[in-house]
Amino acid sequence: MANEKNDIIISFSHISKEYTLYKNDQERFKALFKKPKNAKHKRALNDVTFEIERGESVGIIGDNGAGKSTLLKMITGVTFPDTGEIYVGGTVAALLELTAGFAPEMTGRENIYLKGYILGLEDEYIKEIETRIIDFAELGEYIDQPVRTYSSGMKMRLGFAINVNIDPDILVIDEALSVGDAAFRRKCRQRIAEIMAAGTTILYVSHHPETVNEICNRAIYLRKGAVLYDGTVEEAFQIYERDKEEDRRKMEEKKKAKKAEKLAELKDIEKKLEKVNSKTVKK
Repeated sequence: MANEKNDIIISFSHISKEYTLYKNDQERFKALFKKPKNAKHKRALNDVTFEIERGESVGIIGDNGAGKSTLLKMITGVTFPDTGEIYVGGTVAALLELTAGFAPEMTGRENIYLKGYILGLEDEYIKEIETRIIDFAELGEYIDQPVRTYSSGMKMRLGFAINVNIDPDILVIDEALSVGDAAFRRKCRQRIAEIMAAGTTILYVSHHPETVNEICNRAIYLRKGAVLYDGTVEEAFQIYERDKEEDRRKMEEKKKAKKAEKLAELKDIEKKLEKVNSKTVKK
């Protein structure tokens, strides 16, 4: 198993995860008391194995439903595998669901401490970075108001400020992240660049080769819950685009087959109508 001695900061060894799919909330509630009959299952990850060294910047690519979210939730400790072993050797900051975990009745300042405790930070260290977080968030007097009074944008700013100022060992970034106005977004990008320069391990979730290539020197391509490729960014996207093109081709073939099937059905109906009409004329 990976450990800090060989400088591996993240290790997945034969990780699999399956979810049970329910028709509705009622079915989900019933499942708490008895095993559901004929339940559908979704294999989110299937025998996933990889290692990431301390200081690496790795792109995670793949279509929706490929298993990216499940993989990241495991790294951040939100969910756990059914089989296999995971090692994460450091503090993780995730720029994904920035507003998750806030207590609405608590003030922004109190939520800084709450988030810090959740991340396992010591009280003394949270006090040390508190001013830095508040200055970065630019919330003014709202920092001492209940979070329930914040707009969604204000919550995101606070969430971002906390995650990028705790000096994480691992930073997970979602390319869809959009926080505040243009000036604040520039500040966010600058802070991320500083974190990267400091040698923090970066996991960057994206569909765009240009941005992944700019940030990462390696990419892991997930498809249907499995690691299809782990290597250079360029080759990862070549395989990814090839598969997408193949998927589009198959989709077009299915559409054509359905169209041909409908045309055949219409022709069959026309023939039957012609027979009925000819019999009527004879009579």
